[in-house]
Amino acid sequence: MTRPSTHGRWSPALTVAIAGAIVLAVIGLLFSRPDVVAMGLPVALWSALALGRGTSGLRTEPSVAALSRTDGELHTEISVESAAEMVELLVVQSERRSRRAIVPGSDATVLARSRVLHSGPALPVQVSTRGLALDGAVLSVPSAIVRSARQVAPTPRRVGMLPLPKRLTGLHGSHEGRRPGQGGDFRDIHAFVPGDELRRVDWRATARMARRPGDLLVRRTHTLSDASVVIAMDTSEDLGEVVASWGSGDFERSGVTSLDNAREAARGLAGAAIDAGDRVALHVLVHGGRSLRSGGGSRHLARLEAAIAATGQARDDAAFRRTPHVPHGSVVLVLSTFFQGAAAQTALMWRASGHRVVAIDVLPRLDRARLSRPQLIGLRTVLAERENVFADLHGAGVDVVAWADDPSSALRELARARR
Repeated sequence: MTRPSTHGRWSPALTVAIAGAIVLAVIGLLFSRPDVVAMGLPVALWSALALGRGTSGLRTEPSVAALSRTDGELHTEISVESAAEMVELLVVQSERRSRRAIVPGSDATVLARSRVLHSGPALPVQVSTRGLALDGAVLSVPSAIVRSARQVAPTPRRVGMLPLPKRLTGLHGSHEGRRPGQGGDFRDIHAFVPGDELRRVDWRATARMARRPGDLLVRRTHTLSDASVVIAMDTSEDLGEVVASWGSGDFERSGVTSLDNAREAARGLAGAAIDAGDRVALHVLVHGGRSLRSGGGSRHLARLEAAIAATGQARDDAAFRRTPHVPHGSVVLVLSTFFQGAAAQTALMWRASGHRVVAIDVLPRLDRARLSRPQLIGLRTVLAERENVFADLHGAGVDVVAWADDPSSALRELARARR
């Protein structure tokens, strides 16, 4: 690895100072004005001192430290270590605004505050520095850009009941299954067989229904099982509620975006499933997207939240190419805007495989202001195509829930309908 150069350069101010001292000396000699020559003497002495100082030893090393998030802002502490008299900071906040500041060269600390507009990966601060000596006569080489990457967690949103798969395959949990076991409601009265517990013997039923002396009857109940929940996030698009901002990349004025809703939905659904004792898996539907295997418990929920906060928009060349593995008998929650057909085709494939699939529409409420007539016609066209996609999903038995409306009530109705 190549070490950065410690040599700087002369600033334009030094060139102007030398030229000014020479001009004043020439004018004073031509017009026999010693006072004019005296005016250029301090400038000449300063220039000579700067030339004797040299341009080495002004290397700067900035460092950033992420602080806690407060009141919708990300706080970042910027520290600079340098032997220079002063250090010029160039700070780019949230990839939009740049700020310049002059700080002392020793033990300089600056606090940068960046507004939080969206969840997910964020780059609140980028810092580059250069040292200044002799009142700016000597400038060091600009340092390498130091970035402070953060993952902003979405706002927690509580989700109640979740729809369950048609058949529960887990061995423990809080949902009543169809197999005989322990913990559930009454199933039937059955003859005692090896393996049954004596405390399960129903003596009243034995006295009333036993056919031969010595026969015992036991009361059997349904077992309690856990469900397998799979959250699939489509990150190919990030569309804001302001339609006029689509394709511009201006997320400062776009309002809430579809990926904001997707991250919020993924976190809420994962928390509800973990609270119910179910197993949750996460898949990002892009080439090379992150995947987490099924798991339960608070530690797995923390891993899920970290992975959801780190999920951003996919690159242009990261098209979805392979369907991730889904455990048998799972309920699959597909989070997408469904403008492109990849997420819908994947949902239909999972439905054809026997899984219960719920399509979560994460498109925010649209603001159609500042749209021209051709743009309004184009928007109606793509929305009509999206309705055709939803019609195909309904026809295949896939439930559709709009996250921007009232997802808790819709999911509760789906869960009660299954029961």
